[in-house]
Amino acid sequence: MNELRVGSIVMDCRNFEEMMNFWQQVLHYVPLYPAEGGWVILTDPAGRGPNVSINHDPEVENHRNRLHLDLYAKDQKAEVKRLVALGAKLRRSPEPGEDFVVLEDPGGNLFCVVDAKDR
Repeated sequence: MNELRVGSIVMDCRNFEEMMNFWQQVLHYVPLYPAEGGWVILTDPAGRGPNVSINHDPEVENHRNRLHLDLYAKDQKAEVKRLVALGAKLRRSPEPGEDFVVLEDPGGNLFCVVDAKDR
């Protein structure tokens, strides 16, 4: 059976530095990798909680979602196929260098399925 788990809760924001600093202090999380291009994955150093990712998006108020789940999959292709069969809609396939697929749930909420076979 394939494994699918919440790997990260992603927050879109206008002020990246402010949000990154705030959530680091609130949760005592640390960057998994250095922040780059308005993106950072904050992780629990004790490994207890899910990651919290901060994403700079200057158009955030024009979007329906400001918060979404990143689901980590060992077999991304199989999980996307399974989720579409359950009623999800494919919104965006990965572009070169990306490891995620964007889906929409039946209520119109966006979420990502991240290729996590090496994580």
